[in-house]
Amino acid sequence: MEQLDQIDRTILRILQKDSKKTAKEIAKILNLTISPVYDRIRRLEKQGVIQKYVAILDKKLIDRSVTTICQVSMRYHNEAFIEKFEEQIQALDEVQECYHMAGQVDFILKIHTKSLEGYHEFVKTKLSKIENIGVLNSAFVLKEIKHTSAFYI
Repeated sequence: MEQLDQIDRTILRILQKDSKKTAKEIAKILNLTISPVYDRIRRLEKQGVIQKYVAILDKKLIDRSVTTICQVSMRYHNEAFIEKFEEQIQALDEVQECYHMAGQVDFILKIHTKSLEGYHEFVKTKLSKIENIGVLNSAFVLKEIKHTSAFYI
Protein backbone atom coordinates (compact mmCIF):
# COMPACT_ATOMS: atom_id res chain seq x y z
CA MET A 1 0.00 0.00 0.00
CA GLU A 2 1.22 3.46 -0.88
CA GLN A 3 1.91 5.97 1.87
CA LEU A 4 -0.70 8.67 2.32
CA ASP A 5 0.54 12.06 1.23
CA GLN A 6 -0.83 15.40 2.39
CA ILE A 7 -3.41 15.57 -0.42
CA ASP A 8 -4.71 12.08 0.45
CA ARG A 9 -4.95 13.08 4.11
CA THR A 10 -6.83 16.26 3.25
CA ILE A 11 -9.25 14.32 1.03
CA LEU A 12 -9.85 11.86 3.88
CA ARG A 13 -10.47 14.68 6.38
CA ILE A 14 -12.99 16.27 4.00
CA LEU A 15 -14.80 12.98 3.38
CA GLN A 16 -14.92 12.16 7.09
CA LYS A 17 -16.70 15.47 7.71
CA ASP A 18 -19.08 15.04 4.75
CA SER A 19 -18.94 11.87 2.67
CA LYS A 20 -21.43 13.36 0.21
CA LYS A 21 -18.85 15.84 -1.07
CA THR A 22 -18.21 15.21 -4.74
CA ALA A 23 -14.81 14.94 -6.37
CA LYS A 24 -15.61 18.26 -8.02
CA GLU A 25 -16.25 19.97 -4.68
CA ILE A 26 -13.13 18.45 -3.13
CA ALA A 27 -11.05 19.45 -6.17
CA LYS A 28 -12.23 23.04 -5.76
CA ILE A 29 -11.25 23.05 -2.07
CA LEU A 30 -7.80 21.66 -2.94
CA ASN A 31 -7.40 23.88 -5.99
CA LEU A 32 -6.90 20.79 -8.20
CA THR A 33 -8.66 19.38 -11.23
CA ILE A 34 -11.40 16.79 -10.78
CA SER A 35 -9.66 13.83 -12.45
CA PRO A 36 -6.72 13.40 -10.03
CA VAL A 37 -8.99 13.88 -7.02
CA TYR A 38 -11.41 11.27 -8.37
CA ASP A 39 -8.49 8.89 -9.04
CA ARG A 40 -7.15 9.38 -5.50
CA ILE A 41 -10.55 8.67 -3.95
CA ARG A 42 -10.93 5.48 -6.03
CA ARG A 43 -7.40 4.39 -5.05
CA LEU A 44 -8.15 4.99 -1.37
CA GLU A 45 -11.32 2.91 -1.72
CA LYS A 46 -9.51 0.12 -3.58
CA GLN A 47 -6.74 0.02 -0.94
CA GLY A 48 -9.36 -0.25 1.79
CA VAL A 49 -8.42 3.03 3.47
CA ILE A 50 -12.01 4.11 2.78
CA GLN A 51 -14.06 1.08 3.76
CA LYS A 52 -17.58 2.42 3.24
CA TYR A 53 -19.78 5.48 3.31
CA VAL A 54 -22.50 5.74 5.97
CA ALA A 55 -25.22 8.04 7.22
CA ILE A 56 -24.89 8.90 10.91
CA LEU A 57 -28.33 9.11 12.48
CA ASP A 58 -29.56 11.20 15.39
CA LYS A 59 -30.32 8.56 18.03
CA LYS A 60 -32.95 10.74 19.71
CA LEU A 61 -34.88 11.24 16.47
CA ILE A 62 -34.95 7.50 15.79
CA ASP A 63 -35.98 6.72 19.38
CA ARG A 64 -32.75 5.06 20.55
CA SER A 65 -31.80 7.64 23.16
CA VAL A 66 -30.59 5.29 25.93
CA THR A 67 -26.94 4.35 25.49
CA THR A 68 -25.57 1.61 27.71
CA ILE A 69 -21.99 0.46 28.08
CA CYS A 70 -22.13 -3.17 29.09
CA GLN A 71 -19.16 -5.13 30.41
CA VAL A 72 -19.36 -8.88 29.91
CA SER A 73 -17.19 -11.47 31.62
CA MET A 74 -17.33 -15.04 30.40
CA ARG A 75 -17.43 -18.12 32.63
CA TYR A 76 -15.22 -20.16 30.30
CA HIS A 77 -12.56 -18.82 27.97
CA ASN A 78 -12.01 -21.49 25.38
CA GLU A 79 -12.01 -20.69 21.68
CA ALA A 80 -15.37 -22.30 20.91
CA PHE A 81 -17.23 -20.30 23.60
CA ILE A 82 -15.62 -17.04 22.53
CA GLU A 83 -16.41 -17.62 18.85
CA LYS A 84 -20.02 -18.53 19.67
CA PHE A 85 -20.43 -15.39 21.79
CA GLU A 86 -19.03 -13.22 19.00
CA GLU A 87 -21.38 -14.85 16.48
CA GLN A 88 -24.43 -14.37 18.72
CA ILE A 89 -23.59 -10.72 19.44
CA GLN A 90 -23.42 -10.03 15.68
CA ALA A 91 -27.12 -10.97 15.45
CA LEU A 92 -28.27 -8.44 18.08
CA ASP A 93 -29.34 -5.20 16.40
CA GLU A 94 -29.28 -3.25 19.67
CA VAL A 95 -25.50 -3.81 19.97
CA GLN A 96 -23.77 -1.08 17.99
CA GLU A 97 -20.21 -1.93 19.00
CA CYS A 98 -18.50 -4.91 20.60
CA TYR A 99 -14.85 -5.14 21.66
CA HIS A 100 -12.97 -8.20 22.88
CA MET A 101 -10.83 -6.91 25.72
CA ALA A 102 -7.73 -7.82 27.67
CA GLY A 103 -8.07 -7.20 31.39
CA GLN A 104 -10.79 -7.70 33.99
CA VAL A 105 -13.69 -7.93 31.52
CA ASP A 106 -13.83 -9.99 28.36
CA PHE A 107 -16.11 -7.86 26.17
CA ILE A 108 -17.43 -4.32 26.15
CA LEU A 109 -20.68 -3.66 24.33
CA LYS A 110 -22.23 -0.35 23.31
CA ILE A 111 -25.98 -0.81 23.24
CA HIS A 112 -28.76 1.57 22.16
CA THR A 113 -32.39 1.14 23.26
CA LYS A 114 -35.53 3.26 23.43
CA SER A 115 -35.66 3.36 27.22
CA LEU A 116 -34.40 1.78 30.45
CA GLU A 117 -37.35 -0.58 30.20
CA GLY A 118 -36.25 -1.38 26.66
CA TYR A 119 -32.76 -2.20 27.92
CA HIS A 120 -34.19 -4.41 30.64
CA GLU A 121 -36.25 -6.25 28.02
CA PHE A 122 -33.17 -6.61 25.79
CA VAL A 123 -31.16 -8.14 28.65
CA LYS A 124 -34.02 -10.39 29.71
CA THR A 125 -35.03 -11.71 26.29
CA LYS A 126 -31.81 -11.57 24.26
CA LEU A 127 -28.54 -11.00 26.10
CA SER A 128 -29.29 -13.38 28.97
CA LYS A 129 -30.00 -16.14 26.44
CA ILE A 130 -26.34 -16.16 25.37
CA GLU A 131 -24.64 -19.13 26.94
CA ASN A 132 -21.48 -18.70 29.02
CA ILE A 133 -22.00 -15.13 30.26
CA GLY A 134 -20.74 -15.08 33.83
CA VAL A 135 -20.98 -11.42 34.86
CA LEU A 136 -22.86 -8.58 33.23
CA ASN A 137 -22.21 -5.00 34.37
CA SER A 138 -24.19 -2.14 32.83
CA ALA A 139 -23.44 1.59 32.94
CA PHE A 140 -25.90 4.11 31.51
CA VAL A 141 -24.66 7.19 29.66
CA LEU A 142 -25.95 10.39 31.27
CA LYS A 143 -24.48 12.81 28.73
CA GLU A 144 -22.52 12.29 25.56
CA ILE A 145 -19.55 14.64 25.65
CA LYS A 146 -17.81 13.64 22.44
CA HIS A 147 -18.94 11.37 19.64
CA THR A 148 -17.10 11.09 16.37
CA SER A 149 -16.43 8.47 13.76
CA ALA A 150 -13.55 10.48 12.29
CA PHE A 151 -9.91 9.52 12.71
CA TYR A 152 -7.25 12.17 13.19
CA ILE A 153 -4.93 11.78 10.19
